Amino acid sequence: MRKTEVKIETEFIKLDQLLKFSGLAFSGAEAKSMVADEMVSFNGELCTMRGKKVRPGDVVTVSFEDEPIEITVV
Repeated sequence: MRKTEVKIETEFIKLDQLLKFSGLAFSGAEAKSMVADEMVSFNGELCTMRGKKVRPGDVVTVSFEDEPIEITVV
């Protein structure tokens, strides 16, 4: 599993925006599709809400076929 950190300057970022900001999704439509396809976990639990508020300390995991990627928000 590849791990990375994403620093945000605001109180929170929405899940779909985080996927775009981190470079894992190239567009909002792709981010929406990743969430709808149940590829995204939030703090260890499957998340199907693309507008979920992600705050520093939260961990988002995207289950790609070749290698899962874990994002820690700081």
